[in-house]
Amino acid sequence: MALLHQFLALEIRKFLSKYTTSVGRAIETLIKVGRANSQSMLDLPQREGMTIQAERLNFHRYISHFRSVHRGSSFAKMRTTTVRKLLPESWGFLCPVHTPDGEPCGLLNHMTSICRISSCYNSEGAIKDFQKIKDKLLVELVRGGMIPLLPKMEHTGPPEILHVHLDGCIVGSIASAKIEEVVNYLRRLKLLAHPATPEDLEVGYVPLSLGGAYPGLYLFTSPARFVRPVKNLVSLPDGEPRIELIGPFEQAFMEIRCPDGGDGGRKKEFPATHEEIHPTAILSVVANLTPWSDHNQSPRNMYQCQMAKQTMGFCGQALKYRTDVKAFHLQTPQSPIVRTATYKRYHMDEFPSGTNAIVAVLSYTGYDMEDAMILNKSAVDRGMFRGDIFQTECIDLSAKRTENVPEIFAKSPLSRDSNNVIDSDGLPRVGETVVPYEQYYSIYNTLTGAIRPVRLKGTEPAAIDYVALNGTNSKGSLQKVNIRLRRKRNPIIGDKFSSRHGQKGVCSQLWPDIDMPFSANTGMRPDLIINPHAFPSRMTIAMLIESIAAKAGSAHGKFIDATPFASSVKEDGENRCKFDSIVDELGPMLASYGFNHHGTEVLYSGLFGTELQFEIFIGPVYYQRLRHMVSDKFQVRTTGRIDQVTKQPIGGRKHGGGIRFGEMERDALLAHGASYLLHDRLHTCSDYHVADVCSLCGSLLSATVINSDTQKKSKRHMLGVNTVRPAKNFACQACQTNKGMETVAMPYVFRYLAAELAAMNIKLDLRLSNRREAPPSNESC
Repeated sequence: MALLHQFLALEIRKFLSKYTTSVGRAIETLIKVGRANSQSMLDLPQREGMTIQAERLNFHRYISHFRSVHRGSSFAKMRTTTVRKLLPESWGFLCPVHTPDGEPCGLLNHMTSICRISSCYNSEGAIKDFQKIKDKLLVELVRGGMIPLLPKMEHTGPPEILHVHLDGCIVGSIASAKIEEVVNYLRRLKLLAHPATPEDLEVGYVPLSLGGAYPGLYLFTSPARFVRPVKNLVSLPDGEPRIELIGPFEQAFMEIRCPDGGDGGRKKEFPATHEEIHPTAILSVVANLTPWSDHNQSPRNMYQCQMAKQTMGFCGQALKYRTDVKAFHLQTPQSPIVRTATYKRYHMDEFPSGTNAIVAVLSYTGYDMEDAMILNKSAVDRGMFRGDIFQTECIDLSAKRTENVPEIFAKSPLSRDSNNVIDSDGLPRVGETVVPYEQYYSIYNTLTGAIRPVRLKGTEPAAIDYVALNGTNSKGSLQKVNIRLRRKRNPIIGDKFSSRHGQKGVCSQLWPDIDMPFSANTGMRPDLIINPHAFPSRMTIAMLIESIAAKAGSAHGKFIDATPFASSVKEDGENRCKFDSIVDELGPMLASYGFNHHGTEVLYSGLFGTELQFEIFIGPVYYQRLRHMVSDKFQVRTTGRIDQVTKQPIGGRKHGGGIRFGEMERDALLAHGASYLLHDRLHTCSDYHVADVCSLCGSLLSATVINSDTQKKSKRHMLGVNTVRPAKNFACQACQTNKGMETVAMPYVFRYLAAELAAMNIKLDLRLSNRREAPPSNESC
């Protein structure tokens, strides 16, 4: 009996270990790749994209990953736009600006800066006892006038009696005449921090209506709900408004006014009971960083939210010790002169992402058309927008082990290699520069004793920035390391830049400093020149205001507050802003230092030295350098690898391939009549092939080589002397003669097509212009 118990326990342990391993692998796959592998064949709406990687490209991108809400990729395939719309109950919880444009628009949303998620922990960090909270809440409801559901069930319903729902369950009923008193009583308990009403309690009162939602009192205490703070205008004993957390369900039935002092068109019968804290509370963290976004066109604010997450800035404080797969770093970032209140609240100076550049709005030469911009070469040489890109290579020799032969990092003591990059432990020295195809670490095979050096791939040199050791095996040998390479990324023609207002462009020219226009007042030359045609259709007025404000702020030596909707907020019935417009506030500041009231200056041409005819708008604007750079995207090919089947060049920048010349490109050349160029692209430079074709039968595949006596003799009597190899003689296998053999130039893929058709018993017959008639066979005579 004891043996039977041991046997059963062993079998159960094996089964559980096998089941646990499979579940663990499924969870690991879900976390790593985001793919859900379900053996139960559940009808999931999607299986891919269940998790996302928190990239540290910059702080904007990193924090946005934790504030994002995705509806699911299955909704992207639906033709309806209902799921993409911003509903009234989403006001203040989901940002109307921070969403991508294109296919995921409205599906990938971001929480507002004040929105938070209710959790299982209270404000003191202790775990909530939800059962105890419900019991206390029921006691307060009964005290307020609720009739419990048990032991007697109330058969009547609306409009005389309204039911009370607590976390989806009916717990009692209240008379319609008393329900508003109970709602006000519960909200008062929330403001007084009563233990029966947690701070994130959602009091959803749906009043009686014709054709509306089912009336009743809906209470929610469960975790994982959206909540946001608003001001409760109900007077408490101290007479000051308190902050109350509300949810999306109750918000649609509440009277909340904006902090502009107006009633929002509200009737006197429905006075406001709550008030928004600030108009910027409806925006996300990234959207709140755009200065004066209320003066921009809405799509431009959306573009800025996307481009702010692609900036090349300061990705982390511990960059020295990080081994991210790819990281971007701006060498000399600056703090913006014009900033919002959110910038200081979230300490964005710890992660700057741009530079204050002197920008002139001017049509100067022809290199600023279509969003192109001219950069001052001397400013770039002084360090403006200079950056680096870090790429980490993780080398795990234990994962690459073959036939249980361990490999370690080592350098042979007998090696006479004069390479200074590889140290005595087989790893590269930190600080050394490695050129392409140069050895930078070596691997030692413990069985054969062979040293295998590894060379650097790519086409540009790199510096060894950091080497991290990730542990050893049981014998103490080094088997896993991370090698971080650093590559320079100085601004060049084709790199992408952007302001904080969705005005993106590429560098078209690095113009010498002596040829740039200069100011008549200060002698300053702009760092960047953009075209004035970028403003009329895009209506980014905030960028013009930022230029004026930054000029005034730099002259006065102080930061300028650019919080949007600041002029709409009223305190005690009076407007905070004492000026009619922002320009009226900033203009006198400029005039006090001798500048024009509207930010324009007289410039002189750097080429001719003459005064420009019109005054030019010039001032500092905070510009960002984006991650899209020519050095990472250019693709060029002369000769290289080809596909072994079609003999055509392979595709892909990583493998040194070419760019596909498709049907539309072919149509464009045909429309221009460039037939010789078309022949060169699709034939000569692709899969040029000379085939032997029989003109008698038209066969492309029946050519065979005839080994003549001359060939055999030359092979036998070479005797180490270089002899001329005689030409091959071809004959048609089908016609048994070599009289009709002709050489024809054609794409090799055409020959491959003939072979594919022959495999399906379809003969491809070529009719040459000098075709000969086949001699009559003996059977036909």
